[in-house]
Amino acid sequence: MLDLRTAGTRTLKVLMSAPFIGRTPRAVEDTRHQTAEAFSASVQFPICEDTDEDRTRREMIEAGQFYARQDRWDDLAELIRSHDAARSATASGMAISRLLSYGARADVVQPVEAALSDPGLMAAHAPKGGLAALEEVLEDEPEDYGLALVVAEAHVDIGWAWRGQGWNAEIPERNWQAFQDHFARAADILDAFDPFEHNSPALAALRCALLVADRVPQDRVADDYEDLIDLDPANPRHLRSLGYHLLPRWFGTYDRLEAEAARTAERQSDIWGPDGAYTWVYLDALSVDPGALEQLDVVRFERGMRDILAERPDQHSANQFAAWCAVSLSDGRFHNVAQKAKVQALARAFDWILEDHLREIHPMLWGMAAHAPQEMPGSLPDLAREGRTQALLRLGRYFEKDLKRGGRLMASDAGVWIEPQGV
Repeated sequence: MLDLRTAGTRTLKVLMSAPFIGRTPRAVEDTRHQTAEAFSASVQFPICEDTDEDRTRREMIEAGQFYARQDRWDDLAELIRSHDAARSATASGMAISRLLSYGARADVVQPVEAALSDPGLMAAHAPKGGLAALEEVLEDEPEDYGLALVVAEAHVDIGWAWRGQGWNAEIPERNWQAFQDHFARAADILDAFDPFEHNSPALAALRCALLVADRVPQDRVADDYEDLIDLDPANPRHLRSLGYHLLPRWFGTYDRLEAEAARTAERQSDIWGPDGAYTWVYLDALSVDPGALEQLDVVRFERGMRDILAERPDQHSANQFAAWCAVSLSDGRFHNVAQKAKVQALARAFDWILEDHLREIHPMLWGMAAHAPQEMPGSLPDLAREGRTQALLRLGRYFEKDLKRGGRLMASDAGVWIEPQGV
């Protein structure tokens, strides 16, 4: 097997010279794709095009949509509640209850989103009957929190569609008012249900989602997320979302992000090890805002990656962190930061992740790593294609000297190795 522990300079050379990720000219994308395809014959990593994560997301969304279209609301609500009680989730922490909810409201939300996102369509043409029909379903069963989740989350989705992704000052007054109205209605629905009384992380997660419309979210963000994490302590998605919302652009500061990351790590040491939760809290915050490097303890962050991969030694986790180190950190935003030494130290973690953990490629995760968490462009097939390109490029360039001699990069459950030419 390969000994990659001394390959740090190779990692930095590959990652720091890689083309910027994100939106790139089509000619650059084509060249990058051609280079990756040239490596594909020599990089013999198994590529898992349809992971358990992908299948579960797709199947649960389709199930929610099916029950809604069949007007089987009681069955759907029971399914949402049972999965919520069981804390059922995908490998990434996406709650099954919320996937079912998304499928159930998709026929209502998606036409509105399409109408509001297309400048050629008048917002007034967006269908309104669907949301009223959902409200009627809730009126028939006002004490069913499974149904309440579907309706409240539909209001949140439509509120975001009206608001868009710009800064507050850029939002037209009409759109801003619609955003506030939909979030206010979601809050009214949610006020009838206590997350702890119903033992429901889904309700607590929705309460956190409503912080963006709160007048003083800074006063609530830590407490609301602490409630959510207490209800669903083994789910990393909540930790990542906490860190993201503690950025200065949302409800926090870099100092507060560091303090909450350290505090959460101590609270969750029995689940993620001494430093795992510290890493989870910082992960998305760093992906969005390189300024978060200012307070980051790099040594602790790397120890946290090791803790997480020790607790969850699966290929989803290995791909997530390998892609973050190899792709996310090669974004142009990280090339000129004052904390460049921290970026380089984080990038070097790719060495041991590759040697000790990575055994197959999950293209979707590599594609997602090429974009900030709040910016997932294009279709899922396009994202997977981009991810396959990113993975082959990074692995091909990392082992380029060996591959040029005719070797082939191989991987199996036993490890990673270069197979010499002619073997």
